[in-house]
Amino acid sequence: MTSFTNPSSMQAGVSDDPVALLQYRRGGDSRPAYLRELVLYDARRLSGVVKRREVSCVEVMETFLDHIEEHNHSVNAIVELRGRSELLAEAAQRDQQLQRGEYLGWMHGFPHAAKASAKGLRETWGSPIYKNQIATTDDLLVKRIKDAGAIVIGKTNMPEFGLGSQTYNLLYGATATPYDTNRTAGGSSGGAASALALRMVPVADGGDHMGSLRNPAAFCNVVGFRPSWGRIPSPGFVARGSVSGPMGRCVADVAMLLATMAGPDPSAPLAIDEDPEVFTQTLDRDFRGTRIAYVDDWDGYLATEPGILDLIESSFGAFERLGCTVKRALPQYDPAEIWQLFLVWRWWSMTKYASLLDDPEKRKLMKPELIWEIEHGLKLSARDVTEAAEARVAWYQAVTAMFYQYDYVLAPSTQVFPFDKLIHWPSSIAGREMDTYHRWMETVAPWSMTGHPVAAMPVGFDGRGLPTGVQIIGRHRGDRAVLQLAHAFEKQTRWVERVPPPALRQN
Repeated sequence: MTSFTNPSSMQAGVSDDPVALLQYRRGGDSRPAYLRELVLYDARRLSGVVKRREVSCVEVMETFLDHIEEHNHSVNAIVELRGRSELLAEAAQRDQQLQRGEYLGWMHGFPHAAKASAKGLRETWGSPIYKNQIATTDDLLVKRIKDAGAIVIGKTNMPEFGLGSQTYNLLYGATATPYDTNRTAGGSSGGAASALALRMVPVADGGDHMGSLRNPAAFCNVVGFRPSWGRIPSPGFVARGSVSGPMGRCVADVAMLLATMAGPDPSAPLAIDEDPEVFTQTLDRDFRGTRIAYVDDWDGYLATEPGILDLIESSFGAFERLGCTVKRALPQYDPAEIWQLFLVWRWWSMTKYASLLDDPEKRKLMKPELIWEIEHGLKLSARDVTEAAEARVAWYQAVTAMFYQYDYVLAPSTQVFPFDKLIHWPSSIAGREMDTYHRWMETVAPWSMTGHPVAAMPVGFDGRGLPTGVQIIGRHRGDRAVLQLAHAFEKQTRWVERVPPPALRQN
C-alpha cells in the first residue's frame, strides 16, 4: 500500500509562518519586502490592506504580475494574460477611486483570472473551433466579481469544452499541479486550482459538473466549493449537472467569493432567492454531537488507488476533536445505477453541441470524448430521459433519508493521485480497467446528481508528496453549514498554509 504522510511529519522542515514560505530568486529588487509578501495574504487580509490604503492597487497588481511571470511557465495555469501596462493603468484607476472615496467592494483592485466568460478576452472553451472567438459580454458571475472591484487579468486554462478531469487542450497545452509539474492539476478548473496553489491569484471562479471543482482542489491542495444548484444563478429551466462555484486557499475566502457570486437574478428562473450576505458572517460554530457518515469506496465498488482512503480516514481524528462522530455508512441505493443515471444526464446535456457534428471540418477539430458524449446523447429516446429523471428523484430521496440520520457525509474527492499530465486519463486504477474517459472520477458523480452543497477540502499527502482531498457533503441548500464544518476542519489541519508547493518553499 502506498505510504502517506501524517500532519506531524509533513510539518517537519516547513515553517508555520506563511510569510516565510516563499523564496524569491530575483536579486536587486528595491521594493520593500512586504510587497512581495502580498501574494501570501489570504484574500480577506489583502482586501483589508487595500481598503485602508496601506498598499496601493498598483503595487498589488505589480506584485502579482511579477509573481505570475516567475511561476506561471512551470504550470501553465493562466492563459490569455493581458498586457502589463494596460493592467497597471486599470489598477491606477482603482487607486484614484479610493482617493475619491469610491470603494467598489471587498475585491477592490484584486487581480482575477476568470474561468467563465470575460468581455474582451478570447472565449475558446479550449477548442480550436473557437480559437478566434472573443467574448462580447461578461458571464453574470464575472460581472459580479468586477462590480466587487476586481480586475480581470486573463483566463485560467481548462480542458476542451470542460470535458475530462484533466486540463489540457490543443490551444494552450496542459496545466500541471505545482506539487509535481510533470503531473496534472485535474480539471476542468485545473488552471484555477493551480494558479491558486502557486499564489498567483487571491481567489478563483470555477465550474463543477463531474468534480471540476473538487478534483483540482484535491490535486492542488486548495479549497473548492460546489454550491447547491441555483445558489449561483444560471439560465434555464432544468437543473443540469453543472454549477459554478468559488475556489480559494481558505474556507473563509471561499465563503466571501460565494457571497459575491451568489444571489438571484432575473435571467435565472430557478435561482435560490436568498440573501448571499449570510456567507460574509462568521463561520465559527460548535460541532459537538454532529453525526457524520463516511461513504468510502462503496464496499469496493469504486476502484481506488492505494493510499487515498488511508489519508481520508486519517482525517477522522480532526473531526472527532471537534466533537463529531464519524461512522462508515452507505446510502440505500445501487451505485451502479447512479452511474448509469449520470451517464444519461451527461449525454443529454452534451447534445447542445450536436450542430458541431454536422460540419465535417469542425468535427475534425473535436476531441473524441466530446464526439462520444454527443453521439450517445443523440441516441437517447424521450423514454430514456424520462426514466433518468425519475431515477434522479429516487436517488435524491435516498440521500435525503440518509440525512435524517446524519448531519454530513464524507467521501473521497478523487480515486487517484495526480497522474502524468501527458496522459489523457487513467486507463486503469489498481489493476481495474476504466471503461470510459471519466469513470476514474465516479466518486463525485452521485453528489453532482443530487445538487447538494459540497466542500472539497485538502486531506494530506502520500509518500511522494502528492495531495488528495475529501468531499464534505451537506443537507439540501445547507451551503453555510457545509462551509462552517469545512472551516472548523481547516483550523484543525491547515494543509494549505503548512504545505505550500515546492517552488514556494524556502531553501
